Amino acid sequence: MNAQELTALLDRLRSEPRETEWLEFKENRYDPQTLGEYLSALANSACLASRPRGYLVFGVQDGTHEVVGTQFEPHGAKAKGNQALLLWLNQGLEPNPGLDVEVLDHPTGRVVLLEVGPAAGRPVRFYGKAFIRVGSSKTELHNHPEKERALWASRTDDWSGQICEGATLADLDPEALAMAREQFRVKHPRLASDLAGWDDATFLNKTKLSVRGAVTNSALLLLGRPESSTLLSPAVAKISWILKDGQNQELDYEHFEPPFLLQVDRVLERIRNLKIRAMPSGTLFPQELDQYDPWVLREALHNALAHQDYPMGGRVNVVETPSAILVTNVGSFLPGDLDTVIQQDAPQEIYRNTLLAGAMVNLNMIDTQGGGIKRMFQKQRARFLPMPDYDLSEPGRVKVTIPGHILDEHYTQLLMERADLDLWQVIALDRVQKRQKISREAYLRLKGAGLLEGRYPNLIIAGPVARLTGQKARHIRERGLTRKYYLELIEELIREHQPIPRSEIDRLLMDKLPEVLTEEQKKTRIHSLLDQLSKHGRIVNRGSRARPAWHLADTTSK
Repeated sequence: MNAQELTALLDRLRSEPRETEWLEFKENRYDPQTLGEYLSALANSACLASRPRGYLVFGVQDGTHEVVGTQFEPHGAKAKGNQALLLWLNQGLEPNPGLDVEVLDHPTGRVVLLEVGPAAGRPVRFYGKAFIRVGSSKTELHNHPEKERALWASRTDDWSGQICEGATLADLDPEALAMAREQFRVKHPRLASDLAGWDDATFLNKTKLSVRGAVTNSALLLLGRPESSTLLSPAVAKISWILKDGQNQELDYEHFEPPFLLQVDRVLERIRNLKIRAMPSGTLFPQELDQYDPWVLREALHNALAHQDYPMGGRVNVVETPSAILVTNVGSFLPGDLDTVIQQDAPQEIYRNTLLAGAMVNLNMIDTQGGGIKRMFQKQRARFLPMPDYDLSEPGRVKVTIPGHILDEHYTQLLMERADLDLWQVIALDRVQKRQKISREAYLRLKGAGLLEGRYPNLIIAGPVARLTGQKARHIRERGLTRKYYLELIEELIREHQPIPRSEIDRLLMDKLPEVLTEEQKKTRIHSLLDQLSKHGRIVNRGSRARPAWHLADTTSK
């Protein structure tokens, strides 16, 4: 771009009334890490704003948009490890949308423009993290799931539907093909007579696993021979089963490559599905059940395969411990949040791997009607076991833990006796018993139903529920004692042993305050109690703020 074109571009950018999601002005300061994060945010925001480029402009004052010049020299600058800045930035952007650098000697100062292309069908990350602009502020993309869903929805390509160069029908496993035909017949019984007359090429075209005879990536994932998975490189097609003991030490492992249509059941065969016992109320006979429902395990694993971001090079992991199964896959949780999925109970609108998901429906692996995740929760509830835990805290990864043990026998008894509780109440109570935070809406619903006590977010089960489930002692420990009791304890301590430092008061009360409070919250509660006694003239501090020495007010003059 020549000087005249650069000047015209700069003038257009400066004419914007303010910074936008796709435009950032800087004067002279830069930090390599922050710079890369801005490029990720600008690329993603340019996509959502339908802009051909995102711009980071150095040498222009934010607010006035006046050219003030910059000392920034991108071509000679260094990044982490003394690497050349531009090389380091380009290596960190994944996928790289294209980064151009332009330098303009403007009449009123030197200007540097960094131009980044828009994201295309998936978020642009910088060394593993994706960013977005909200107004003129930069933030991590996972904080805005609706924007992340929109980025995926903008994709014009589908990796799972792309032709796998070099792959032929000979790269498909005959046993997997036979199983695929059988499952297609089960899913589409009206086509059974037609299916009998289809050769393999026709069958693959009908299931959309091939395009005019060319084998897709999805075909190799579901039906490919193990040795043919190298044709998918650099994408990784692998499920790893890992067995760990209670101390997190690895005891055994096995890796499974395509065909995934067959391998899912082989993975499940490695899982030790032991028996556990639950004791229903009013009977001396225990109820014996398997640790895991095979349908729940299969659904979790099929979801991981359908939503895995294969070009990222990760594998699907199935980690078995004595008390749970953890299934993880790379790729963000496109629905945004779990509660939305369960509330909507509808087919997902956005798929990362559109063709793969469609093929898995045709081969009877997943249900086109959606609701699979909600059904997982329903099945766990019916077995009186804790709910699955979806951990979405790590950007670009989904972790699903399926408990295989009774976390609290009294809670299990509650589920057995309270068949009137709806699924939402059960899920929220499950989170409370696991000391997990619930939404304010869920709190209000449970409190209104008489199931919870406490002040949000420090919640405990309500007294009637505690009595029903035999948790009376736990209820008192979690609720704590009366405020009057704590005040009297403080006064008695000071009366007998004054002067009393704050540390002694903490030692007296910390183990008596509600168990649901954190240590910091307990100290805040103690401060409030001391403040109340002091304001009412019951006690007085004769020390300093940093080193208090508490006395009873009526004895301080003696």
